[in-house]
Amino acid sequence: MQHQVIFQPSGRRGKVEHGLTLLEAARELGVDIESVCGGVKVCGKCKVKIEEGFFEKFGIESYMNHLSALQEEEKEFLTEAEMADNYRLACCCEVLGDVLVFVPEESRGAKQVVLETGKERHYKLDPAVRKYYVEMAAATLEDHRGDYERLREALHEKYDLPADLEIDYYVLRDLPGVVREGQWKVTVTVWNNREIIRVEPGLKETLIGLAVDIGTTTVAAYLCDLRSGEVLVVDSMMNPQVRYGEDVLSRITYSMMNDDGLEKMHKAIVEGLNTLAQRMTEKIGLSPADIADMTLVFNTAMQHIALCIDPKFLGRSPFAPGTKSSRNIKARDLGINICRAAMVHTLPVESGFVGPDNVAVLIAEEPYREKEKIRLVIDIGTNGEIDLGNEKRLLCTSCATGPALEGAQIKFGMRAAPGAIEKIRINPETLDVTYKVIGQEQWYPEIKKTEAKGICGSGIIDIMAQLFLSGVINKSGRFNMKIDHPRVRKGEDGKPEFVVAWAEETSIGKDITFTQGDVRAVQLAKAALYVGARYLMEKLGVDKVDSVTLAGAFGSYIDRESAMVIGMFPDCALEDVVAVGNAAGDGAKLALLDVGKREEAAWIARQVEFVETAIEPDFQNRFAAAMALPHSTD
Repeated sequence: MQHQVIFQPSGRRGKVEHGLTLLEAARELGVDIESVCGGVKVCGKCKVKIEEGFFEKFGIESYMNHLSALQEEEKEFLTEAEMADNYRLACCCEVLGDVLVFVPEESRGAKQVVLETGKERHYKLDPAVRKYYVEMAAATLEDHRGDYERLREALHEKYDLPADLEIDYYVLRDLPGVVREGQWKVTVTVWNNREIIRVEPGLKETLIGLAVDIGTTTVAAYLCDLRSGEVLVVDSMMNPQVRYGEDVLSRITYSMMNDDGLEKMHKAIVEGLNTLAQRMTEKIGLSPADIADMTLVFNTAMQHIALCIDPKFLGRSPFAPGTKSSRNIKARDLGINICRAAMVHTLPVESGFVGPDNVAVLIAEEPYREKEKIRLVIDIGTNGEIDLGNEKRLLCTSCATGPALEGAQIKFGMRAAPGAIEKIRINPETLDVTYKVIGQEQWYPEIKKTEAKGICGSGIIDIMAQLFLSGVINKSGRFNMKIDHPRVRKGEDGKPEFVVAWAEETSIGKDITFTQGDVRAVQLAKAALYVGARYLMEKLGVDKVDSVTLAGAFGSYIDRESAMVIGMFPDCALEDVVAVGNAAGDGAKLALLDVGKREEAAWIARQVEFVETAIEPDFQNRFAAAMALPHSTD
């Protein structure tokens, strides 16, 4: 049985299966509803309003009882007034009849801001795939060589390629037709001087590859010209696996609790990669079949799910991965729709939860080339990776920072998209607030109607630091409710909050606040990073670091001083704290453009020493101490 669902204001409509949630219906119909938790009922961002009555224009009757009953999870996020006004969470209500849905401004997904340029990196252009143009002698009655043998000998004679060069089976199947279409003149794509992976009629010069950083929350992709090294297109998307859990452990659990869980998550990320390949190549007038090589980096759990390797043993001591070494896998074996015979190269795993994404950061930043200075490299994401050392010794660890710094678990948190408050300052005397919104050049109050929708990661770090410096929250993170100011108040739930933007300034028609619960979520995240870094310093035998490198797109937007004020990482001279963009993405690009970097990755993955901080006997005490702002003792 199917029902008509209409989403406004986009006007998207269509028939959906009985029992689908409104969030699933929205995805089917191409409606972008904000859902940072991926529909697992823990973020409350997917609020929608159900319109009731008969709508002649659409020829449907829409009523609240055309949806499944209100769930307990919804009562946690919806106020009494909202419930009375027919608000629901799209992830919770199933479609049982025709319905007209209004998606409020605050719930509308928006295109995420992608950091397109990071640090300039130097590399040798030496990709794994190359193109060779050959003109062969046509077959005759006197010359009985096969087409493949004829092609291989021509490549050996002209370019000194190996005489035993292999050919992919699917390329071989089409070879007779292709060489005759090109009148025995063809362009051959060869992988690693070992295998022919594509043959095209005539002279074809286009040679492109795709590097992808599969983060727990965000997938960032870079389409590159393998002849020049130029990045042609940058794109990103929310990791489609978030619907199965917002962190790696919840996804591992999902695969264990559901017989088809691993397969579902694997298909979700493959579909995401195929979507990115399609829309990125379209932008330059090519097709996904033109992508001749691909590199993937991810944390260890994301690696297992993307490669469809059972991840359950990662969640159990001793947390052994299914594979640690780098892999070359046919794209078609993974279901990735690029050149059919192309290889997908994955970088190696270091240890446990420190995966290929951290190896990518290392080959991009190269702390192992530092002679004397001690470098601290932090890749901030849902899962944080930390590296410390120099050419003499390099240590690493992983810490579960959670998704709070990316906007999830924060009442008005959102992705870095137009409408997100990205920078905040509070006058400590008057508590007057000035802030800047993505998409607006001027700050409030220079511009009165800011159209703000929420607060993104960089704004979240700013507001924490500013609330602390202005005395609104104390060292423990508690609100000072003795302050007599309209911005410091109790929310509808009776708990303290601070008003960042008043309703009339926003596009959502309500005050944007930062709550006591938000403060706690950020404290947990920053404490995890700090404790991880301090453990590495102790193991290395140093009491200070010479520089701090913040990797990850998020790390490039946060204010360094704000981060240090709240104690996200150990003290360091401010001028020695640098942001380098998405270093994991840069590492994926370097491995795509230079096979030498793949060898370097394999070497460093064996050299770096992994430290498991969670098993340290004093971990809980140190974590509690690091919850304070900036720290209870350090």
